[in-house]
Amino acid sequence: MKKYVLLLWMVGILLGIAPLHAQTSPFIPSAADTRCRQWVDSVFSKLSLQEKVGQLIVATIPAKVDGKNKKHIRELAKKYKVGGLLFSEGTAEEQAILTNLAQKSAKTPLMITFDGEWGLAMRLKGTPNYPRNAALGCIQDNALIEEYGREVARQFRELGVHVNFAPDADVNTNPFNPVIHVRSFGEDPKKVAEKVLAYSNGLESGGVLSVCKHFPGHGDTDSDSHKELPTLYYNRARLDSIELYPFKEMVRAGLGGVMVGHLQVPVLEPDSVTASSLSKKVVTDLLKEELGFKGLVFTDALDMKGVSEVPQVTTKAFLAGNDMLLVQYNTKNAVEELINAVHSGKISKEELDARCRRVLTYKYMLGLRTPQPKLQVSGMSFRINTDEAQALAAKLRHSAVTVLNNYFGILPLAPVDGGIALLSVGEKEQDAAFVEAVKKQAGVSCFYLPWNADEATREDVKRKLATYRRVIISITGSSYVSDRDVAFLANLDLQAPLVYTFFTSYRTLQPLVPALAKSSAVVLAHSDEADLQQYVADVLFAKAPANGKISMSIGKLFPAGTGCTIEPGMKSGAAIPEDYGMKSYVLQSVDAVAQKGLAAGAYPGCRIMILKDGQIIYDKGFGIHSAKDSTAVRSTDMFDLSSLTTTTATLLAVMKLYDEGKLKLDDKASKYLPLLRAGNKKNISIRDLLLHESGLPPYIRFYLDIIDPNSVHGPYSQSWIDKWHYTQVSEHSYYCSDFKFKRGLTSEKQTPVYTLQMGDGLWLNKSFKNTLLQSIAKSELDSKRYVYSDPGFVLLQQIVESIVKLPMDLYLAKEFYAPMGLQRTMFLPLRKFTKAEIMPTAENDYLRRQDLCGYVHDETASCMGGLSGNAGLFSTAEEVAKIYQMLLNGGIWNGKRYLSEATCRLFTTEKSVISRRGLGFDRPDVSIILRSPCSASAPESVYGHTGSTGTCAWVDPASKTVYVFLSNALNPHVWNTKLGDMKIRTDIQELIFKSLK
Repeated sequence: MKKYVLLLWMVGILLGIAPLHAQTSPFIPSAADTRCRQWVDSVFSKLSLQEKVGQLIVATIPAKVDGKNKKHIRELAKKYKVGGLLFSEGTAEEQAILTNLAQKSAKTPLMITFDGEWGLAMRLKGTPNYPRNAALGCIQDNALIEEYGREVARQFRELGVHVNFAPDADVNTNPFNPVIHVRSFGEDPKKVAEKVLAYSNGLESGGVLSVCKHFPGHGDTDSDSHKELPTLYYNRARLDSIELYPFKEMVRAGLGGVMVGHLQVPVLEPDSVTASSLSKKVVTDLLKEELGFKGLVFTDALDMKGVSEVPQVTTKAFLAGNDMLLVQYNTKNAVEELINAVHSGKISKEELDARCRRVLTYKYMLGLRTPQPKLQVSGMSFRINTDEAQALAAKLRHSAVTVLNNYFGILPLAPVDGGIALLSVGEKEQDAAFVEAVKKQAGVSCFYLPWNADEATREDVKRKLATYRRVIISITGSSYVSDRDVAFLANLDLQAPLVYTFFTSYRTLQPLVPALAKSSAVVLAHSDEADLQQYVADVLFAKAPANGKISMSIGKLFPAGTGCTIEPGMKSGAAIPEDYGMKSYVLQSVDAVAQKGLAAGAYPGCRIMILKDGQIIYDKGFGIHSAKDSTAVRSTDMFDLSSLTTTTATLLAVMKLYDEGKLKLDDKASKYLPLLRAGNKKNISIRDLLLHESGLPPYIRFYLDIIDPNSVHGPYSQSWIDKWHYTQVSEHSYYCSDFKFKRGLTSEKQTPVYTLQMGDGLWLNKSFKNTLLQSIAKSELDSKRYVYSDPGFVLLQQIVESIVKLPMDLYLAKEFYAPMGLQRTMFLPLRKFTKAEIMPTAENDYLRRQDLCGYVHDETASCMGGLSGNAGLFSTAEEVAKIYQMLLNGGIWNGKRYLSEATCRLFTTEKSVISRRGLGFDRPDVSIILRSPCSASAPESVYGHTGSTGTCAWVDPASKTVYVFLSNALNPHVWNTKLGDMKIRTDIQELIFKSLK
């Protein structure tokens, strides 16, 4: 039956239909297999005590053919009757010769084992060299890992090997682990488990028993069990979720073998001197009984320092529950010790018999039921080193290539004015294949720097590199990196973006984190084979793909799972910050700030754009529209700009009229607005309004004039919630929502009388606009000090409209938006676009009692029907940026002049003598940074504005940068202050200044 099952597995492999995750291993004993039981009974009945003991022993011998080893082989087989052999260093041919001799000498066929975590090359010279597990952990296609396991199994069977002490199932969460590191598939338990199952299934479907190790988990240790006994101090919950996780999955999948490591785990075995490999609580109680493992259990080598000095170590390993004991070179002592333990009663004959039968059962399943055919030694290397085997090794290497970062699309590299430099660091000419391959892709100038070079050599290289526009740094050789090497690379402050390629393991990157933090791209190749070097060169120029994701964290810089995709034919980024005097690695940190705000709930979504010298350098969206709409933020999404309207709309109109001589800054507002002539506001100038020094109040609650006061129970707002006041508008304010509007002021539909739309099914009487303006005219007037005033910009809108004889939105569209090609910058966006194209602003607005999307949030602007000088404009980040770039250009956009340079200079440079404010624009407060709307590094010449819905736009004329941040921070809750509390907008602005040369 087993033979038939195994045959089916092999047929499936040949047809390419073997499943990725086998649910039943061909190496789990079955009580229904009568042929197996009959064979075991037959062999067992003829065994002496010594032969029974010998079946449990795996002895180690070098794969070197000499007289001493031949004699030792015969002694192990004939005298000590060992059940298995483990070959170590040597060649495939020599191992084949010794295997033939061993099998010929043995009464019961020997189980040949091998410690081949990365195949035969781990121990034997001249065999296919496969990547280490840390590299394989970066591969995204687990089917490829299973294919690798099958190929290793083919090679093992060719060499007469039945058992592979692999894969390593340790979760390497300790970056300083001295012994596991590259042997582990990674630090993510789930990913490790996936790779373990894939590789093991490949081995076992190929007829080789897989042995997962080192149970219960050696990944988070800071010592080597070859030298001492490592300790894991974690609680059981931690062990279950990390260390034990891959082993649990292995048991669930029904795989055949486990190796128990030499570890001290107090939560599992309180006795501080008992290693896990010698603990019945670990081997029997946990592995076999609790986890339900039904396969074969091996000890790790019992001559390792972790346990070698323990008295009666072999007996203790047996009593713990291990099936086969890897004694390595102490076979004589081990056999005698076990026989004595049986005679003394420490080991019962029943338990010895059961364990021996178990080993024989596995020998039957592994095909050791008959004398083994003689291995053909001649041509062994050719049969192992097939073209297919080498092609698979190359495919694995290439699939593991990992691009850790690719800021602003620096990859693929492209020819650039100023040239590309390639600096080789490490062992000379070890990256020769890479250098030659890069030369074929583009003209490069090559330089070399050995590890730990003298200061003069370093400075000479640095000086030469300073003239290039792109710099590739190739790292090869030893994983040792001196502090001087780290300091040199970390301080390599070039204007060119730095692209690192590592033809080393991931561990070389660890000490170089300070340097890599300033890189634009890092490509990890894991090793330095010539074909791999050529492949990485192709990746740099998008002639070959890369989609690996790092299996181990590189400090905090590159967490496990990090990886960028390179696809053949893809294009470079549209703009590389270094080409415009900015640092990519600094500007890239904007992502982290935006993501932090997203994670904290500062906004559902945001869009950020940065321009330098008129070029879009950064343009990204984060998050979604809202909790009710999972649409990702798009470049075309329109945001409620809130008071950013003042500088993006109203101020543009004022500047245009000033430019044309149709108004002057010292003109009285009453000149254009008769409603101001009779009161105390007749002397307010346009300059006063722009500087917010008119004496007008900051805000007037116009909407109260719409509400019927008799319908409100108690005050309209209060600081506690009750059955009438349950709509929260701030941390400690609740408004009454069970009110009615005054009769005759609102309608559910538009009519010639009701023309001011406030929301869905809510139209306001057009007469209310005049009521609102009269309220401003009759409001109290304060002294002329700086107080930001919404009513002031409402008046500026009326002044514009009185001059141009058009609604301000039509005037702006005619003079600016339409000719500039701005198709999504407008008031009242629902006249043209659907809500699906607009970011939702707020939920359950207290005044309109509905969710707001496409309707202005600002209550004053809402009472004006959505068209107001203080708020109401909607736009995208890109179109807002174009407006401010036009101002930065001195009034020109795409070759057309919209404002004179003199007008732009006046409005963007003049500043109040009593506040930080400019003419309509806000400015940094350089005297009191904590009070400034800008970052600490913003110079006094910066101008722009910040809106209450979570928006801002700032221009720095000195660096010629434009920065736009748009979000819907009031969604879902208008009292959300996290955006401001976290200083997200100013932190991003600070990064912009830090990124500048």
